[in-house]
Amino acid sequence: MGLKIRLARAGAKKRPYYHIVVADSRSPRDGRFIEKVGSYNPMLPAEHADRVRLIEARIQHWLGEGAVATDRVARFLGHAGVIEKPSYREQPKQSAPKAKAQERAKAAAAAG
Repeated sequence: MGLKIRLARAGAKKRPYYHIVVADSRSPRDGRFIEKVGSYNPMLPAEHADRVRLIEARIQHWLGEGAVATDRVARFLGHAGVIEKPSYREQPKQSAPKAKAQERAKAAAAAG
């Protein structure tokens, strides 16, 4: 049984609110979970204290039991200092500038 610490959506239409839960990785996103360990309210401003709330002791317990945080939850835990900040992924190759655009950027940098 793979445990995940992930977001479960709650709230009304166009008013998202998420519970941070520990769940079996096979259970549905908003379905059965083992324990609620926090909440995330994206409607609040980034610096607001209640935007992300975590029960750090329980999160540490579940991480010790082998639970794995999803990318978004890992970012929250990194900001809170519960785990070390995850290294952010680099820009995907697909969205990188093409060869001609890179040449133009090099030429512009050399000229100016």
